[in-house]
Parts: sequence; C-alpha cells; structure tokens
Amino acid sequence: MFYIDPQTNHQKSMHPYPAYRHFSPIQLGLTCVALLILAVSMGTAQETTEPPEPAVTHVTQVDEDFSLQGEFIGQMTNSSGEQLPIGLQIVALGSGQFEAVQYMGGLPGAGFVDSEQFRMIGRKAQDLLVLSGASWAVFAKSNQCTLIDSEGQKIGQLQRVTRTSPTLGALPPENAIVLFEGSNVEQLTNGVLSEFGDLKEGADFRPLFHDFNLHLEFALPYMPESNSQDRGNSGIYLQSRYEVQILDSFGMEPETNRCGGLYKFRAPTINMCFPPLVWQTYDIVFTSPRWASDGTKLKNARVTVWHNGVKVHDHVELTDKTGAGKPESPELFPTRLQDHGDPVRYRNIWIVDRGLDVDNSFPVLTCEHPSDTHKVEDTAEETTVPETTGDGSSEDSTTSPSSSAEGI
Repeated sequence: MFYIDPQTNHQKSMHPYPAYRHFSPIQLGLTCVALLILAVSMGTAQETTEPPEPAVTHVTQVDEDFSLQGEFIGQMTNSSGEQLPIGLQIVALGSGQFEAVQYMGGLPGAGFVDSEQFRMIGRKAQDLLVLSGASWAVFAKSNQCTLIDSEGQKIGQLQRVTRTSPTLGALPPENAIVLFEGSNVEQLTNGVLSEFGDLKEGADFRPLFHDFNLHLEFALPYMPESNSQDRGNSGIYLQSRYEVQILDSFGMEPETNRCGGLYKFRAPTINMCFPPLVWQTYDIVFTSPRWASDGTKLKNARVTVWHNGVKVHDHVELTDKTGAGKPESPELFPTRLQDHGDPVRYRNIWIVDRGLDVDNSFPVLTCEHPSDTHKVEDTAEETTVPETTGDGSSEDSTTSPSSSAEGI
C-alpha cells in the first residue's frame, strides 16, 4: 500500500501494520468524508518540523504525533440503541500516519477477551486525527476521541487512559538479590547507565541461577518510523537460552516474536504491551531443566510469565532453547538483557533464588486491590489477586493493570 508524501510529492510505502483492505459502502463513504475533512484541514496546516531521532527514550524528546498515540476507553451506541464498552489503541507510524485498533468490551486485559475488534488507518492534520476502517469514523485528539456514524451522528465518546502495571515498583522480598536498583551495577556485567539513570540493554546478570523468580521493569523507545523487529527490540534470555521477547508490539496481534512471546515458540495468550515510554513489568517464574550425570535431560524447563500483571504464559514446558539462545546443557549461563540495537531501558531488577521451595507471594503487587481500567480520575475497584504455586501455575491467570499513570 502506498501514499503520496504531501511535502515531497513522492510515492511512499506505508508501514506493514495489518489493516482492513476491503471496505463496505458505509466504510468507503466514511473514508471519503474523512479525506475531505483532512483535505480542508491540511490546506491551512503549518509546515511540519524536522523528524525526531530514530529512537526516543524520554518524553522530552518526542514529536507532535506522540500526543495522539495511546489508549482510550468509553462507550458507543450500536444500531439497537445499546450502550457498549469499547477500547481504542492508537499507534503512531511516523509523518502523521497512524493505525488504530478498536476492541469491543474494553482494552486487552481490561474487558476485551478475544472478542470483536476493528483495525483502522488514518492521517493527522494539525491536532486532529481522522481514522477510518470500521462502520464509523473516529475523530481523535490528544485527550479524547469521538465516534461518528455514516449519518454524521455522534455514537460514542472515548477518554484517554494511562494504565499502570500492578507490580510496577514492587519491592524485593527479604530473600531477594537486588540486581539493579538505579545506580549500582555490581551485580551485572556490561552494565551501563543511560543519561537518565536507567540501565541500558546489553547487561548480563553476574550471579547464576537454577530456579528463580525474576522481577524487572522496562520501557520501550518511541520509534514511529520503524516497524516489525526493528521497533524497540530486546529480550530476556533466561540462562542465555530461553528468550521472553521485548518489542514495541503496542496495538498488534499476539505472536511468538512479539512482546510477551516465548521467542518463535509460543505466543502470549493476550498482547499486554503498553505504548512506548510507559514503564512495563515482567514477572517470571523459571524452573531449570533437570539432567542426569551423563548429560541426559530428564525434565524440560518450565516458565510462567506475567506481563503488566496479566499472566500470558502458565507453566509452559520449554522443550529446547528458543531462537538464538545457547544450546541446552547442564552448564549454567547468565540471564541476559539482549542488545538488539534498540535503546530499551530497564530498572528495578531483583531475583529470588527459590530452588524448589514454594513461594506463594509472587508476583509482588504494589497496590492491594489493583483495578480494572477506568478513566484516570476514577476510583479503582477491587479485583482478585491469584495465588500461585512455586512454579507459577494457577487457575486465575490475570491481575488487571490499574489506571494510575507513569511514564519515563
């Protein structure tokens, strides 16, 4: 798919994000209306500034498109007059181009459970973004979105939210080893601090572990001009063998090579990736494989992963190393924070060397009653916190993120 750059009049390829390619007459009509509005708006638009650096790691460095990217929730009225909850994720693709995903029921991990969703595309003119691709159009500004049907009637209003993982800022238990707390990198090899005091990608854990509970926090860079595996790529290589992928997968379908995936082995049950520059959490329970004295493997490794407080892998058996991990053997290797060339940032890293002991206090929540998703000013509601076994398995697999905001 191509579009004409309004500044250079050159044909450019759009980013390979999935989008609807077949539109109904209503969708085509809404698209034409949206394009007419954009044409009028762009006639008075000011010249855009120079594009930002390819990767941005702090909110003080972002471009104008950043203010439109993010999550929105609200309600819409369907053709039967019913009020339905709806969530929206808007993704910046650079140069005023955007894609969005509408989730019926709410946002992933907060109302949306494998139900209907719509992918939309759009372009910005001044401070207004017009999205089309569903049976209605979305007119988005930085703080809210308005849904308009084919008759020009308002059918919904969405408000911006910034969600927070319920394990963000979790304090290490007494028996934990603190690997990085903001300044000291003695527990790491190749540990380098950024200009803002966060840990850069590329560090290895100095201690070696068999079975452990790992908590860490990471922030994806803002890279709107990039796509696919070149967009905020890193990963947690458990024992240098098994990768839990880190990638800017905001607004995407869950895949094995996207955020939360066990790389090229198993996709997460749900895509819980937050937008770039918002701090996120991984809480990982890992059980090492077991070996005989002759080097024969007796039991496979197992892993449970919570992404932003939602369990996305439950006691998954790892039959072999994943991706570019080291081959399996009885020899221990360090856990690594992959350097894939993108500036992913880390903080608050600690680990519990649990052996085979049962630990029912993991992951550690920073709020007693983490909420479902609400508007930023709403009061959090009570949810159930799952009890876990020593290997991380449980029947209740999610703890919803709260809506308190925190970015870098």
